[in-house]
Amino acid sequence: MRIDAYMQVNQLYHASKPKAAGRTSRSASENDSLEISSFGKDYQIAKKAASELSDVREDKVKDIKERMKAGTYNVSLDDVAENLAERLLG
Repeated sequence: MRIDAYMQVNQLYHASKPKAAGRTSRSASENDSLEISSFGKDYQIAKKAASELSDVREDKVKDIKERMKAGTYNVSLDDVAENLAERLLG
């Protein structure tokens, strides 16, 4: 067991314990606030747009199906092997 990692976790645990309920250093009129950067806003918009898109590219599927029916869809075994090896080996 790594003692240094245990000590860091232990310090974090003790630092995050809530303080006594009756004692606060803020005045009653002070409020918490959160401000999101423009990059964060753009990220949220992009993430929402991506989640609304379909995972399947229907135009590509339709094209491949038509080529398979016509008998003109050919796959290079070298390309398949290369892609498979790349996915498995990184």
